[in-house]
Amino acid sequence: MKKEIATSASSIYKYRGLFIFCEFKIVRMKRFTLLLVLMCLFAEQNLHAQKKGQALIDSFLTELNSGHYKINEDTNKVKLLSNLSYNYSHINPDEGIEYGQQGLDLATNLNWQKGTAMASNSLGNCYLGKSDYPKAVEFFKTTLKTYQETGNKKGIVNVTTNIGQAYGQQGNYAKALEYFFLALKMAEETGDKNAVATNTCNIGSVCQMERNYPQAREYFMKAIKLSEDLGDKQALIRATINTGTVYYWQKNYDKALEYDFMGLKMAEDAGVNVAIAKCYSNIGNVYTEQKNYTMAITYMLKGLKIDQEIKDKYATGFLLKNIGFAYLAILNDTNANGPNHSKIMAADKEMASGPYQPDETIPASKAARIQKAMLYLQQALDIAKEIKQLDIQMDCYEGISEVYKLKGDLKNEIENFKKYSEVKDSLFSKDNTEQITKLNAENEYNLKQQADSLKIVAREKITAIELRRQRTYTLLGIGGTVLLLGFSFFMVKARKKSELERKKSDELLLNILPSEVAAELKSTGVSEAKYFDHVTVIFTDFVNFTKASETLSPKELVNELHTCFKMFDEIISKYGIEKIKTIGDAYLAVSGLPVPDPKHAENVVRAALEIVACMRDRQANIGDRAFQVRVGIHSGNAVAGIVGVKKFAYDIWGDTVNTAARMEQSSEAGKINISEVTYELVKDKFNCRYRGEIDAKNKGQMKMYFVS
Repeated sequence: MKKEIATSASSIYKYRGLFIFCEFKIVRMKRFTLLLVLMCLFAEQNLHAQKKGQALIDSFLTELNSGHYKINEDTNKVKLLSNLSYNYSHINPDEGIEYGQQGLDLATNLNWQKGTAMASNSLGNCYLGKSDYPKAVEFFKTTLKTYQETGNKKGIVNVTTNIGQAYGQQGNYAKALEYFFLALKMAEETGDKNAVATNTCNIGSVCQMERNYPQAREYFMKAIKLSEDLGDKQALIRATINTGTVYYWQKNYDKALEYDFMGLKMAEDAGVNVAIAKCYSNIGNVYTEQKNYTMAITYMLKGLKIDQEIKDKYATGFLLKNIGFAYLAILNDTNANGPNHSKIMAADKEMASGPYQPDETIPASKAARIQKAMLYLQQALDIAKEIKQLDIQMDCYEGISEVYKLKGDLKNEIENFKKYSEVKDSLFSKDNTEQITKLNAENEYNLKQQADSLKIVAREKITAIELRRQRTYTLLGIGGTVLLLGFSFFMVKARKKSELERKKSDELLLNILPSEVAAELKSTGVSEAKYFDHVTVIFTDFVNFTKASETLSPKELVNELHTCFKMFDEIISKYGIEKIKTIGDAYLAVSGLPVPDPKHAENVVRAALEIVACMRDRQANIGDRAFQVRVGIHSGNAVAGIVGVKKFAYDIWGDTVNTAARMEQSSEAGKINISEVTYELVKDKFNCRYRGEIDAKNKGQMKMYFVS
């Protein structure tokens, strides 16, 4: 069957000493994670460590605690501490940092450069495991400097590869490629064929993350040939699995399964459990896309079992989440609940007699399937909270919100969608706004002052009243006429001051909230969330913002964002559209609330056309320094209300908001992409070009239109 997926911003993580790129894909309503394995430094050592697991670490600890090392502070102890640190990097990075620092201190005391490089490299891997990329790069570059001073060419190639991986995990693909190509060139010059294969595979993986699939496949095929010539089974397994993922993203499922099963066979023969788990996961993903849910869940459960055995909580959380989404895919697939249900039961029966027997069968009732989805998603969420992984938390909250939607529980649906939005905002901000944090600190202070100003104004009013009382008491001792004149004078003055303060307070409140909501808050002290049937949401985003930001200073970056968003504010105000918020370089607004507007869709499209025109003019004026905007619009219903009690904000929730974001992600630079729902509302007023059915993240195939 034809796959219905969409890709989103990718995230990357380190898994059991292997460098793994993780990219999201969606089946109908929800996402499944495709794991793409890359080589890491000392790959052979990593695979050996994974095969031994905790037993290898225990052997190192036993040796460290022996009488010899309690007495002797020598280079062998540095090696042992560095090995412990390295092997803890993918299990317990904090523990690894402790041992690595001990090794580094000892090597420094011994004045042993090779030892300092070894310990620094292990520490770099530990910080990579903690997702502290700047710290990882710092230690890797320290290692690189030592290798350069000692002329260790092989070490230079390896640590250059590690630096590329650290940048890759940050999502800085340009820097990652820079170091991978540099490492590849040096490996070719020194005749290090293993490093050539490693970096060839790494370059292919970055190409895949940038969705340059033909070039990615070309590099993976080269890596397969190099690995075969070298007789490197582990490298061959990685390159084979990676080739399968490329075919997967190209929707060639037969080829994807062919390479996934080839990789599985090789991994099983080599006894490399981490690769076996990846193959199970990837095969499960393909079967999910083919709507063969029993096979999909069975393979993912087998991968889950291995991940649990090797105690990788991140991978365990991801697969638990994926299985939960698989059940959601079943629930959202009408065929799976209708005529196709018999096929699922038949697949269960077939699996029971096959080589991979199912660990569980898919229940027949909707209620039981909902329960299964909730069970796996909640387990994944618990693990994600434990290991503080925001990407898994974000997906789980979104999935749990969908479960409550299926159960008809609106309150919990909204509550979990709010949590999803909060985590998403946090994750987005972490990934995209680090460069402007310092400059934004001043803006943050101003916002805080603005948010607290209502309390300040209230205190000033109380002070003014007390002052008027005191003045009144003083005037009582003065003669009748003077008293009346004086009292009148001060009352008029106080009234003017009070009115000025009230005006200031109202202006501040209106700068935070819509006027109708502000009026309700002032009169009653509260503002209830409200449901709106007919609204239109607009999302804008700047194309290649991260790349563009690298060419600007932080001050220039903030100034350019301010200029653009100020233009957007002026445009939407002209059409009575309510600005909700900005998230990094994204801009969110809505028409049709808090006051309903029958022209909500038309107003938003007109505003979008002006926004695109303004950005086009700006590019003509300042050239490449100008951002290119991408716009998405969708119409539907939403819930809106006040969030929080301190620095509160007016926000909106619901599937309409999510779909508008998907329209923006599926748009192009300088284009306005609208959904079929919005098209039906504005088709008689604007020129719209049908784009066909396009995969939209979390939505599957959706009809989309460009407005011109």
